[in-house]
Amino acid sequence: MGMGVDGTEREQAIRSGDGAMGNPTVLIAGASIAGPALAHWLRRRGADVTVVERAPELRPGGQAVDARGVTKEVIRRMGLDDAVRAARTETAGAYNVDADGQVLETFRADDDGGDGYISEIEILRGDLSRVLYDDTRDGVEYVFGDRISELTQDADGVDVVFESGDRRRFDLVVGADGLYSSLRAMVFGPHEQFVRHLGHGLAFYTVPNEFGLERWLIDHQTPGRSAGLRPIPDPTRAMALFTWAAPDLDVDYRDVEAQKRLLRERMAGMGWLTPQILAHLDDAPDFYLDQVAQVLMDSWSSGRVVLLGDAAFSSSPLSGQGTGLALVGAYVLAGELAAAAWNPKAAFTSYETRMRSFVEANQEIGRQHARSLEVPAPDADPNAEPEWDLDLIDRAINGIELPDYADLPDSAKADEAAKS
Repeated sequence: MGMGVDGTEREQAIRSGDGAMGNPTVLIAGASIAGPALAHWLRRRGADVTVVERAPELRPGGQAVDARGVTKEVIRRMGLDDAVRAARTETAGAYNVDADGQVLETFRADDDGGDGYISEIEILRGDLSRVLYDDTRDGVEYVFGDRISELTQDADGVDVVFESGDRRRFDLVVGADGLYSSLRAMVFGPHEQFVRHLGHGLAFYTVPNEFGLERWLIDHQTPGRSAGLRPIPDPTRAMALFTWAAPDLDVDYRDVEAQKRLLRERMAGMGWLTPQILAHLDDAPDFYLDQVAQVLMDSWSSGRVVLLGDAAFSSSPLSGQGTGLALVGAYVLAGELAAAAWNPKAAFTSYETRMRSFVEANQEIGRQHARSLEVPAPDADPNAEPEWDLDLIDRAINGIELPDYADLPDSAKADEAAKS
């Protein structure tokens, strides 16, 4: 595809709908949240989309993720508000408790218009991924159990070799494959250049709900550590959550038993229900442990390759906004591509210009949260509460103006018009 046609001719042919050239072809690496969300919008804008995912199938479960502020508007524009809300965890709020289980603080899901500490739209990552996949699978090619092994781009396309041996050519390639993006490493450089550890470890896994947990998250914090339980849609199960200060955390991702030993060591002596929760560690089917980290990059694109979501601008789980950045970023990236007649240089520049401030506000929220969890200095006031910048919080939730892209091709609107 594209052989014998220069880049300018190709962009003009795509814009004019020249049938000989066909629709722009886009390959997306990653089928979690950012990838399928982008596939939704690209398909509506007229692209032929392929999503490649190294896992053999969608990953179920995972951490609970939130939609706040402008992200809820993106979900509405996707036409997925009902489907997303139907899959929510239905968490009513959160209790911060002491070692005896006595409530110290209460946060409700309807605080701050549903955009508070516990958002009104809270959903397990895997459940949101399933909603997005079900929405796109009939109009998008999904390839599971494969990955990009080689990539070579020129002025008007990208040649891709897959691990399976398949070779194909695309107009554009998008890396939406997470914090440790293999596509980012392939095109932009090693992880160490971009991944910034925030000095904390994080672990979670599901446990039997033998704790009487209903619709409330319960969290117990001591200096530098926290242990918690949160409800999930299956009332017989609960999600265990742990964080701890770990400036020196070095995770061997191949050795799960070593990770479990590490968690036990870091949580030793932690009160509340922590020993009972840890007793289920060896039986956990979905244990996950990692450092809390962000991705900082000067540019999210190179030629016809661009990054999205955590691969480009992870804000860390401590921001509570990683899913929002992925969904908003997908909407903007697809819109700017179509608005620029699929010219990558112009579109990627506009995408970064629109998203950069929003991303930076959310990353700063993540860093502030990380600092608030650090072990206080010996001379610190034990009763001091962290001070949050309310303007920063608002910018992190609503700090981007969503273009309506009303003049762009939109297959969903065309389908609605045909039915009426």
